[in-house]
Amino acid sequence: MAMPSDQREHARTRLRTPIEPMLATSVDSFPPGRPGTWAFEPKLDGFRALAIIDSDRGVHVQSRRGARLNETFPEVTWAAFEHLPAGSVLDGEIVRWSPSGRLDFSSLHRRNVAGHRRAAALARVEPVHFAAFDLLRLCGRDVTGLPLSERRALLETLFASIPAAGVLALGMQTLDEAEARAWFDSLHTVGVEGLVIKPARSTYDGGARGWLKLKRRASADAVVGGFVGSPRRPSGLLLGRYDAGRFRMVGRTTQLSAQAAAEVAPLLTPAHDGHPWPATLPPGWVSSPYGQREPLDYTRVRPDLVVEILIDTATDAGRHRHPVRYLRPRTDVDPAHVVAQPDAMV
Repeated sequence: MAMPSDQREHARTRLRTPIEPMLATSVDSFPPGRPGTWAFEPKLDGFRALAIIDSDRGVHVQSRRGARLNETFPEVTWAAFEHLPAGSVLDGEIVRWSPSGRLDFSSLHRRNVAGHRRAAALARVEPVHFAAFDLLRLCGRDVTGLPLSERRALLETLFASIPAAGVLALGMQTLDEAEARAWFDSLHTVGVEGLVIKPARSTYDGGARGWLKLKRRASADAVVGGFVGSPRRPSGLLLGRYDAGRFRMVGRTTQLSAQAAAEVAPLLTPAHDGHPWPATLPPGWVSSPYGQREPLDYTRVRPDLVVEILIDTATDAGRHRHPVRYLRPRTDVDPAHVVAQPDAMV
């Protein structure tokens, strides 16, 4: 792709990293607006990443928080080097499609914790794709000030010359709300979390929460196995389900409201002996905050209270990767009947 002469000098400078990506705010419904006001994209369950190609064709694949991902996902690095023009930056999602046709976040996690040599081996047996959904720079030209609709047109032109069956893929987008609603109602069966909704005329403002994310959620039951906070004012619940007779931890709730805390506190009975969970949870426990490095102290309780929770599609082997929302106690449900669920949310 030819570069205008007045951009060549600018393109010779190295692109500074890390680059701060644009973010989204959670919403509970489709936003109002006339047709064409909003652009809708599937919210893929993967690793947010920026593909940065310097003027000397050096490639830097960066996570949302600025970490280097070149060695973790070498196939993305090589595809960016081979197919993307110098002086360009693309925003997208690294995803893995399992042989069953579902998004497979656990394979991305395996890559993330593997050493460089093992990550290269995993790339051969569990390859990933980079689904590009935005363009920040093209051939040395900063396009963040252009409306999304124009950036999208440039991105589509760029991908017209990239092999369709390769590592790099053009993310889906539509301006048709009816089509977006059909995606929302159907794509959860393959692990798509919901939709990212963007003003069609918006510029790209790194770090700003100018986009919206609408997650598909459903209610489910879980058994309370512990809590954080005080017995009179628990601030969060630790949840489990039974799997072949074993009480497994599956997640935690978001911060409880004062009303919710008052509702559940009298229903919690401290456990003294025989609780299957450790007294202190290690870093990396289920649904722990990203980057948590300290163990978690909590109070174990007898697993005899069932609660209804609001969940999304982000699960891994029956565990909720994101904190879930507490809805209400289910004192009418026998805890022994709350068993592990498959990852697919129906």
